[in-house]
Amino acid sequence: MAHRTPDVMPLLSPGRHRHARKGACFMEMASFLAGEKWSDHPRCTHPLLAVMARAVNDHVGDDVRQELTPLIPQVIGVVGGGPRVDAQIARQAALTALPLVSASRQRVAAVGILCCEAVLADLDDLPRDHVSPESAKALAEVPDAERWARDFLRMGRGPTKSFTKRSAPTIVHNAVVGISNACVPDSDALLLDLLRRTIADCRVWMPPAEPVRTPVTGSPRVSAQPD
Repeated sequence: MAHRTPDVMPLLSPGRHRHARKGACFMEMASFLAGEKWSDHPRCTHPLLAVMARAVNDHVGDDVRQELTPLIPQVIGVVGGGPRVDAQIARQAALTALPLVSASRQRVAAVGILCCEAVLADLDDLPRDHVSPESAKALAEVPDAERWARDFLRMGRGPTKSFTKRSAPTIVHNAVVGISNACVPDSDALLLDLLRRTIADCRVWMPPAEPVRTPVTGSPRVSAQPD
C-alpha cells in the first residue's frame, strides 16, 4: 500500500468533511495517507478500530485532538482479525469506561463486557457464561451494574454476526461518550490513552502488511473549521 505524504497537514476537527480544505477527521486523514478515496470509512483500517478513532476524534477538545495526528499512520494497513478482534477491542473500551462513567452508563458497559466475554467464550469453546479474570475483577467493583447486566442478558444474546455489525460498534461508541462525559479530571487524556493502547494491541493482533511511514509535518498547518 503506497502512503502519501501531504504538503500541508490540515488541522483535525470533528465530524465529516467533503475535502481537506474544509479540515479532516482522524479517519479521513488516514484514507488520504493510504492513497484511498477521501472517506471517514476507509478500507485501510479495521472497521471497529475506525469506529473508536472517529469517536475519540469527535469527543476530545481541540488541543488534545491535534495530539492524535501522530497516531494516524499507525492505523493504516491494520485490517482483518475476525470477530475475536472485535470482541477484544470492544471489551477493552468497556473495561476502561466501567469505573469512570455514571451509574446508568456503568450498566451499559457491564452488558458490553459480558457480551464480549460470551463471544470470546464461543470462539474458544468455553461455557458462554465464562468470564476472564480481568473482566470478573472489574465487574466485582460495580456489583449493582453487574447484577443489572446479568438480569438484562437473561433475555438472550444475539448471534456473533450481529455482535460484529451492531453490538461491538455500540459498545465502543458508548464507552467513548461515557468517558468524555465522566466527572474525572482529564477525560481527554483517558480517551487519547485508550486509542493509543487499542492501536498498539491491534498492530499485534493484525500486523500491517508493510512498515508505516510517518508523514512529514514540517509544512505549516492549515487551520480549518468543521464542514
